[in-house]
Amino acid sequence: MAPDQKPISTTTKKELTYIEKVWQTVAIVALLVVTILIARVAFNVVLMVLAGTLISTYFHGLGDIIQRKTKLNRKLAMTISVAGSFVLLGTLLWFMGNEIQHQVKALSNSLPHTISNAKAKLSETSIGQAILDSVSSDNSDQMMTTAKSFFSTGFGVLGDMYIILFLGIFLTASPNLYKDGIILLLPKHKKRLGHHVLDRISHSLKGWLKGMLLSIVLIIILLAAGLSIIGIPVALILALIAGMLKIIPNIGSLIAMIPGVLLALTISTNTAIIVAILYIVSQTIVSNIVTPLIQKKMINLPPALTLISQLIMGTLSGALGIILAVPLLAIIIILVDELYVKKINEVAA
Repeated sequence: MAPDQKPISTTTKKELTYIEKVWQTVAIVALLVVTILIARVAFNVVLMVLAGTLISTYFHGLGDIIQRKTKLNRKLAMTISVAGSFVLLGTLLWFMGNEIQHQVKALSNSLPHTISNAKAKLSETSIGQAILDSVSSDNSDQMMTTAKSFFSTGFGVLGDMYIILFLGIFLTASPNLYKDGIILLLPKHKKRLGHHVLDRISHSLKGWLKGMLLSIVLIIILLAAGLSIIGIPVALILALIAGMLKIIPNIGSLIAMIPGVLLALTISTNTAIIVAILYIVSQTIVSNIVTPLIQKKMINLPPALTLISQLIMGTLSGALGIILAVPLLAIIIILVDELYVKKINEVAA
C-alpha cells in the first residue's frame, strides 16, 4: 500500500445518542409489557379450552359407559350422554329448585345475624378477641378487594361458562378433528409419540374427572344427611356449597366449613364443634375412598406441589385457575416425563 493511500473502511459504526438509547429502552420495555399482557390473556383462553376439554372428557367417558353397557353404536351413545346429562340436570333443578331457592333465601336472611353472633362468641375469649382485632375495618375492605380480584375472570362468570360449555360440546362432536390437527403439526417421526402423549393425558383427565365427580356426590350426601340430623338450617345448600368447593383441593374444604360452623354457632358452641367434626370426618371418608381411585388413574401429585400450583394459578387466573390447577399440573408433569425425563434416561442408559 502506498504511503499516501488511506485504508478503506468497510463498516461505519454509528454511535447512538443518549435520547436514542432512552427511546430504544422504552420501546423494549413496552414490547415486553405488551407481550406479557397478551400472554396472560392467551393463558386465560388456554384455561377455558382446558375446561371445555374436561367437559368433553366427561361426555366421552359417560358415552363409553353407555356404549359398553348397552352395545349401542358410538354416535347414539354420545347423543344419549350429552342429552341425558342436560335432562338429568334440568330434572334435578326442577324438583329441587323450590327447596334450593327457599334455603338460599333463608341463608341470606340469617347471614347477618350469624356473623354478629359469631363476633359475640369470639369476643368472649382472649384468642377470639385477638382475631377480631386483627380483622379491622381496613383489613376487611382489603380482604374484600382481594377476594373480588381473586374471583374475577376475563369475560365474566356467565361469559366464561357459556364459552366453556360450547367448547365442550364442539370438542365432543368432533374430537378426532382437533386431535388429528395437533398430530399433523408434529414431524413424521414424532407422530407416534404424539398419539401416546395425548392418550396418556386423556386417561389421566378421565381418572381425575371420575374421582372428582364421585367425591362431590359423596360429600353432598354425607353433609346433607349429617347436617339435617344435627338440626342445622339450610343443610342442603351447605352440602351443595361443600360439594362444589370440593373441586378445589386443600383450600375448598376449609372454605366450605366456614358457613356451616358460623350457622352452628347461632345454636351453641357445642353444635359448632360437632358440625366442624362432621365436615372433617366426611372429608376424611371421601379422601380415603376417592383418593386411591384418582391415584390409580392419574400420576401421583405431591401435595405441596399441588398447593403451590393452586397459589400460582389463583394469582394468574382467579377461581378458574385454582379449579384447573390440578389437571393442568398433571398435564405438565406428563409432558415433562414424556418429552424430557424419558429422553434423559434413554441417553443415560
